Amino acid sequence: MSTPVTPAGGSEVYRRYLSAVMFHGHASARACGLGATDLYALNILQLAGAMTPGELAARTGLTTGPTTRLIDRLEQAGYVRRVPDPGDRRKVIVEPVGEPAALDRVVAPARQRIGEILAGYSPDQLDVLFDYFTRAAEAYREAAGQVRD
Repeated sequence: MSTPVTPAGGSEVYRRYLSAVMFHGHASARACGLGATDLYALNILQLAGAMTPGELAARTGLTTGPTTRLIDRLEQAGYVRRVPDPGDRRKVIVEPVGEPAALDRVVAPARQRIGEILAGYSPDQLDVLFDYFTRAAEAYREAAGQVRD
């Protein structure tokens, strides 16, 4: 039986979790020939859909120069493409290209293991977990905005 987690101890547990997620992200990116920021940007594009390079820069926290180089790397690797903006032909939209098969293969073992862990929770427990993830993600986005301002 595990020891109950106190709020003070919960912080350490949570930090260990975040550290493991970040470590896995870095290792997965390297295994696919990407940098961690490349993987982060690709995830943003897959979740939010196509966007301008400026929008991608704002969401990643990068300036325009590094964002252009990031898009170049993702395009050369076959993960994204630049297409003309249908509303303004002077603009470019960056869109993800299909499913990144190499990346999917790399992260499949972790996804499977996490799926097995989640299968051990009741629907009510999953509701709490997913509510937490949703609310915590928003809290982190707000905090990042405050740090940048």
